[in-house]
Amino acid sequence: MSQAGGGIGHTKGKNRHVALQQTVEQTVAGLGYDLVEIERSAGGLLRVTIDLPWKGLNSEVAPGAPEPFITVEDCEKVTRQLQFALEVDGADYKRLEVSSPGIDRPLRNEQDFERFAGEVIDITLKAPMGAAAGGQVAANRKKFRGTLERVAAADGSHGWQIVWSDEPEPKPGQKISKKRAPAPLQALGFALDELREARLAPIVDFKGRRPKPGTVVSD
Repeated sequence: MSQAGGGIGHTKGKNRHVALQQTVEQTVAGLGYDLVEIERSAGGLLRVTIDLPWKGLNSEVAPGAPEPFITVEDCEKVTRQLQFALEVDGADYKRLEVSSPGIDRPLRNEQDFERFAGEVIDITLKAPMGAAAGGQVAANRKKFRGTLERVAAADGSHGWQIVWSDEPEPKPGQKISKKRAPAPLQALGFALDELREARLAPIVDFKGRRPKPGTVVSD
């Protein structure tokens, strides 16, 4: 009997999690934003990360124009609506935090990869793929940092790869000989279902790829 009771409790908990996920997704989308991530932290904190919808590859954005970003006002609007929706659903949480993505924004779907093609990303594979990189990397390596590139296939489909160099970063004040040959570029192709995690590399760009995110926390 105790085993059966535990199974029922687990199922109820899973159902509550799915219901909360759906409520957050529907509320965020209904306000015109994209849901990036939902996290539960210690102390009953529910952390929700939002972003502005991507306009697509053919969007009319002036060259060099800064990318629009989430403001504190956006976070406040989503916070108010989520508080109401979660209260109606009887969701179990103590505090709600709504924020924009940081410089290590997660990439979770095909649209995210389309959006950030050309950016430097960090990926973690579910299984090592050293052989797929031409045998130039350690066989048990799962983590890579490189520039995300879209790769066209002969059948008209496309895939993804990251390109990187294992050239060590120069130390402050270090002089690099112009005669030294640079380390060769390496490439690793992958499918999205082969990834355990993918994020924008947290590289500080003082020209400003993305401003410091706004965050709103409710009691």
